[in-house]
Amino acid sequence: MTTTDPVKLMKQEVGKAAASKVKSGMIVGLGTGSTTAYAIEYIGDRLKSGEIENIVGIPTSFQAEVLARQYGIPLTTLDVIDHMDLAIDGADEVDPNKNLIKGGGAAHTREKIVDSLADQFIVVVDSGKLVDRLGSTFLLPVEAMPMAITTVMKALEKLGGKPQLRMGVKKAGPVITDQGNMVIDVKFDSIDNPADLEKTINNIPGVLENGLFVGVADLILVGEVKDGQPSVREF
Repeated sequence: MTTTDPVKLMKQEVGKAAASKVKSGMIVGLGTGSTTAYAIEYIGDRLKSGEIENIVGIPTSFQAEVLARQYGIPLTTLDVIDHMDLAIDGADEVDPNKNLIKGGGAAHTREKIVDSLADQFIVVVDSGKLVDRLGSTFLLPVEAMPMAITTVMKALEKLGGKPQLRMGVKKAGPVITDQGNMVIDVKFDSIDNPADLEKTINNIPGVLENGLFVGVADLILVGEVKDGQPSVREF
């Protein structure tokens, strides 16, 4: 895993910082994305070395499930647990109030379920994800049922959004989520009240979930590269 790429090193350090918060006996939500992937890897390393034991993970996506199995982390489901100690996940934007936009990996529905249930939700990001106002740099993902795509897009337009169906890369047609739905990415000129917008969008018939995470994050671990050296700070 040797690398000289400062950005990759920074992501590794943030992942390692998050993984260090995991203690023996914990049930841990395993998030989705490139930085969280390093956290999953380091949790597996700590398990393998015997530094921690009796860890059980709950994946937020097929990607997280595959990585957890690869690194030897036992998995369970929400059906058989009565609590969750910790969740580690990334974000596409973080505002000064620790509100988030997530969903770049089209896994925000499962992520919100898992992250919201955890006693502590740790977000791992690089400094480029910090914004003064949500929606500044990233479109808001909305997961919707295929049969309702047209009606949901019209409803989002009435809210002042500019919706577009997310299309696959190296795949003909739209992105399909792990739940078998589609993702609409919405540009809002301004998201002045994330909490209200989150609820309003989720009340549109056919919408499963949107990427606004309001009042869910507890700790933000921010990775930075200064003078070519990676560092991590808590926000």
